[in-house]
Formats: sequence, structure tokens, C-alpha cells
Amino acid sequence: MCDTYQKAVERAEQGINTFSFDEKTGMQALEPVKPNKLVKPGHIEKREFEYTRHGTQALLAGMDVATGKIIPLIRDTRTEQDFADWLDLVLASDPKAAGWHLVMDQLNTHMSEAAVMKVAAIENTPANELGVKGKSGILKNMETRAAYLSDPSHKVVFHYTPKHASWLNQIEIWFSILVRRFLKRGIFTSTEDLKTRLHGFVDFFNERMAKPFKWTYRARPLQA
Repeated sequence: MCDTYQKAVERAEQGINTFSFDEKTGMQALEPVKPNKLVKPGHIEKREFEYTRHGTQALLAGMDVATGKIIPLIRDTRTEQDFADWLDLVLASDPKAAGWHLVMDQLNTHMSEAAVMKVAAIENTPANELGVKGKSGILKNMETRAAYLSDPSHKVVFHYTPKHASWLNQIEIWFSILVRRFLKRGIFTSTEDLKTRLHGFVDFFNERMAKPFKWTYRARPLQA
């Protein structure tokens, strides 16, 4: 995983993109019952503790490891089809790319039939090798699908983080920025308002703030 990050810039120079991906679910569109009392001399801001809940949204986001820019997809759900749609979105962002390396966790939707079919279309994998989900071939089970998606000989290669090691996924660092700068003190009148303003935040981030994270961990045992 660390090698994947460390090679991202070199690969980018060769036209190969590296993305760190994850979902942030349950983002609530909360609106205070009464307006906040703004800061004034001698007084801090006072926030209403009662909220109206307008629903939630799920953010599927990938970060270009070499540039720090984000490609988002905001949906009501987080299904395998939503993930496949994000794959379409990121692959369409650079149609002439020589290759793709995608870092993500081991969620079942990241090893789904829909994901395999997207990659199979790019790799021109014969239908007889794909088989039938739950019965045979590449689609037989999560293990066979994961092995196919992480095949290093492919143009599109998935890299799965170890279980219980979400901190190895760089997008988690960006999610913490999202929470601090956008969600934590946000007021949203509807899920559509949340979606619109979130797209605006991502656009602003990509234009003004995006930069690659300096990854210093080298997968060696920590020493006292």
C-alpha cells in the first residue's frame, strides 16, 4: 500500500492515475429550529441545540494521490451500483489514461459483480471466464472477484487495505478536513441543499486547497 502511494507521482508522469477511495455515509442535513446568535463583542456564538433532520446523504469520493484533487459522487444510497457509477465517473475523468490504481477497503461492494463487469469491459475479459455469480468463474464469490480486481497485470488495479487499517487509506485524511471545514458547523435546509453545497465545497477545495499528502509511513515496525 505504501509503495502504491510512493509511486503515484512517478506513475502520473507516465499517464497512470492513482486514487484513494472510500464512502462517507450518514451525512445529516440538519437545520436548527432557531437561528444561531452570531458572535459580538464580549460574546461567543450561541448555537441552537434543537435540530430538524431533513435526511442523509452518502458521499463516494476518490482522491487523486498525486494531486490531492477529489472526484465525488453524492447519492441517497451506497450500493454496488453506486460504486460502479463512481468507477464510471473516475474513469471518464481521464479517458486517455494509461492505467489506474485504486486504493480502497475490503467492503463487499468493492468486490461486487458490478465492479467486476466494469473492469472486465476494459480488460476485454471473455464472458466464459466471468462465469456466474455464486456458481463459477471469476464471479463465483468475493474472493475470486477480489483476486480478479487486484490483478496487477490489468489496466485497472484495485489495492485493498488490510482489515482494521482504515488509516492506511489517504482519503480518510480528506474526510477529516471535510468534517472540520464543512460538516461540523453546517446548516442545511434539505438533502438537496446539502448536496449542492457539498459539490461547491469540493470545487473550492480542488481549485484552492488541493495538494498531495506527504506520506511518511513506510510499513516498517514502529520503534520506541
